[in-house]
Amino acid sequence: MENKKSFYKSVLLLVIPLALQNLINVGVTAADVFMLGRVSEEALSGASLGGQVQFIMMLIFFGLTSGASVLTAQYWGKKDMSAIEKVLGIALKIALVISILFTVVTFLFARPIMNIYSSDALVIEEGIKYLKIVCFSYTFFGVTMIYLNTMRSLERVVISTAVYAISLLINVVLNAVFIFGLLGFPAMGVEGAAIATLIARISEFVIVIIYDRCFNKVLKFKISFLFAKDKMLFRDFIVFSIPVVINELMWGLGTSTNTGILGNLGKSVSAASSVAQTTRQLATVVSFGIASAAAIILGKTIGENKEKLAKVYGKRFIVMSVISGIAGALVILLVRPILLNVLDFQSMTKEYMSMMMYVLAVFVIGQAINTTIIVGVLRAGGDTKFGLFLDVGIMWGVSILLGFLAAFVFKLPVHIVYMLLMSDEIIKIPISLWRFRTYKWLKNITR
Repeated sequence: MENKKSFYKSVLLLVIPLALQNLINVGVTAADVFMLGRVSEEALSGASLGGQVQFIMMLIFFGLTSGASVLTAQYWGKKDMSAIEKVLGIALKIALVISILFTVVTFLFARPIMNIYSSDALVIEEGIKYLKIVCFSYTFFGVTMIYLNTMRSLERVVISTAVYAISLLINVVLNAVFIFGLLGFPAMGVEGAAIATLIARISEFVIVIIYDRCFNKVLKFKISFLFAKDKMLFRDFIVFSIPVVINELMWGLGTSTNTGILGNLGKSVSAASSVAQTTRQLATVVSFGIASAAAIILGKTIGENKEKLAKVYGKRFIVMSVISGIAGALVILLVRPILLNVLDFQSMTKEYMSMMMYVLAVFVIGQAINTTIIVGVLRAGGDTKFGLFLDVGIMWGVSILLGFLAAFVFKLPVHIVYMLLMSDEIIKIPISLWRFRTYKWLKNITR
């Protein structure tokens, strides 16, 4: 009983700020959706589709930090700070290269990128305006995310919540000012949303620098981290990070492909999907918090060579994931009628949105279970390859394939297409539970 109390206290101390951080990130997206939805469906769809570029980049960074966290959490349990410093340096070097590449490519090829996601000329033009500005936020975003996620692995999660809370406030206020033309500024619509996002990302970066220089007592960043060499640690980083990066990238490309398929079914479907996906993000903030907490606590526990305890903790996290998934489904069902009344959409768009939210109410339960097992439990023990094969295989080999055929070959109704595209999380549940019960994921990978 004492162990249970200690465990759940540790989980709450991590999940609450992590869930708040996820909620804040959803708030940034929701602010764009709500305000641009008041401008026009084209502006909303353009910004949402243009945001797919950052979404893909974010997933690469998430893959990097998740792979790095496999090492940092276990080394944290071992109290080897030298190894953690080197892992942070490796992750930051790679993130800088990727973010600069994304910035250059997005700025130069904004139109071809938008052509992938939409066939509507007005939506494409709005998306180009958004991308040409927001792309300059990518490097700030990348460095901040790598640093804060490393702090997560060291059980320092409150700073992330504070950084993103301030960012949300800045973003929402500047969104209103620049989108609608308040305080003497011209009304800039989608370009105003992009400018607000850029300023918010720069603010996050500045706050992180201040925190690192003045308040961080556990791990203070030094430029020398970027140039430290350790062949064995770099090899471990590659072995555990690359499958996660590929996993997140392919999952992100899959999600982006889903968006592209729906976007090519018309702007009403695209606008409805934008709102539905934002609602899904709201409904899964606790689930993702639990998954992140699982990776941190289990990684540390395995690093301390407490394997029997790790098995017990893993089972507890799965139970919590089921509860959070059901709660997320209820959130979607409660929010649905409110959004239908608030948003000024055409009747067909509202009909699509209503249908999508019913589908997502089932989807989020499966996502909560799978995310906790794959992203939290399996990765904590270094079992990153299985998650890659499961996520990518089911998404690309089943749900996307069937959704594409339903949309463009058999010309089936939108609700059938959407259900097929969202079917992967339900199919994965028995497979991910089976992998957990084998305990092949439970390995101490520190040296």
